[in-house]
Amino acid sequence: MPLLKLYRLATIALTPLAGAALNWRASRDKEDPARLDERLGLASRDRPPGRLVWLHGASLGESLSLLPLIERFIQRGAEVLVTSGTVSSARLLAARLPAGSFHQYMPLDAPQFVEQFLDYWRPDIAIFAESELWPNMVASLHRRGIALVLANARISRQSAERWQSLRGAARKLFGGVDLCLAQDSENAARFIALGAPCVRIAGNLKYDAPPPPADAARLAEFSGAIGGRPVWAAVSTHEGEEEIILAAHAEIARKIPSLLTIVVPRHRERGAAVAELAAARGLPVGLRTRDGEPRRDIGVYVADTVGELGLVFRSAGVVFMGKSLMPGGGQNPIEPAKLGCAVLFGPHVDNFSEVYNELAAAKAAARVADAETLARAVHYLLSDPARMRRMGRAGVETVEKLGGAARGIIAAVEPFLAQVAIAGR
Repeated sequence: MPLLKLYRLATIALTPLAGAALNWRASRDKEDPARLDERLGLASRDRPPGRLVWLHGASLGESLSLLPLIERFIQRGAEVLVTSGTVSSARLLAARLPAGSFHQYMPLDAPQFVEQFLDYWRPDIAIFAESELWPNMVASLHRRGIALVLANARISRQSAERWQSLRGAARKLFGGVDLCLAQDSENAARFIALGAPCVRIAGNLKYDAPPPPADAARLAEFSGAIGGRPVWAAVSTHEGEEEIILAAHAEIARKIPSLLTIVVPRHRERGAAVAELAAARGLPVGLRTRDGEPRRDIGVYVADTVGELGLVFRSAGVVFMGKSLMPGGGQNPIEPAKLGCAVLFGPHVDNFSEVYNELAAAKAAARVADAETLARAVHYLLSDPARMRRMGRAGVETVEKLGGAARGIIAAVEPFLAQVAIAGR
């Protein structure tokens, strides 16, 4: 039996268990208990009249990358439905979506929930970020004649290789994408090999996304608490990296006793565990959700809140981007670069290699390998503020130069919207 048919039958069989599964996830803060019906394809608000553009980003980073498109579609008179699948993305989007757009959770990929979702919302076009494709949703969009566009499309080499081993299923799934707008030539080649029928290179939409905001009053309070202390931040860190970062902090603090190291774990629920690691090393540590602003006697400050990266990036001249010291593919450095931070990164940045290569070539970012090289780089930059500022300016100039994907994506999808208007759907 073909794999995708087997998948469809399995999701139908598991549909009666969806409610219990969602309640279990909600009990672990992985779902919003007040909005579980949305995951079953049921709407929690009215559909606005007129043209409706549907944009989907799986989680936080993908969702925020869509903001430049959202604003441009609204300017063209469309209403915009934005979906995502994580609680953190929903919370942040609630604060950052412009008027004329609204958020719902993506339904689980079972036929019943997919059909309920599409019957109600009737989108004129579906635009998914990166490579977020669910087989039942793709099939239903195709049957209804709703164009599906992959924007900012990328797929890792490992994921592409896994799909290549399932060639028949891959060609069926990726063949359901009407237009694939890849970030670069490498990703474009992978999508072509997987069976996407129409692939173009449009650039990286994340270069066009606005930097994370920071509340002025909160930033002033945070900056006042820090005072004139030298500050660096390790952002989006993963398990196994914090030990390296804490070792680097201890080494730097021997030379700069007033040092403040801000650690922002990728998964905020790990904040307490990271604070315990610091305490076990004998380091004076503070946890934002527990202790409030960083006190003068705190050397390591764990920022375990959601939506405050703008505050961190505006407070730290040097930022190390996590998921790069251990195998994992790295995290996107565009946001700190946009805000003028000198960027450091580890050897494992395959998922964002093009961005890091551009920043490194412009001398806006530098690679480190371990606690020793990380400590040396941070100490060097904090001891040479002029050099740190030059790196920051180079980062700002680099990401500005690489922008423009949003304009190209809008131009590429306008023919699909024109067809909808002609058909009178």
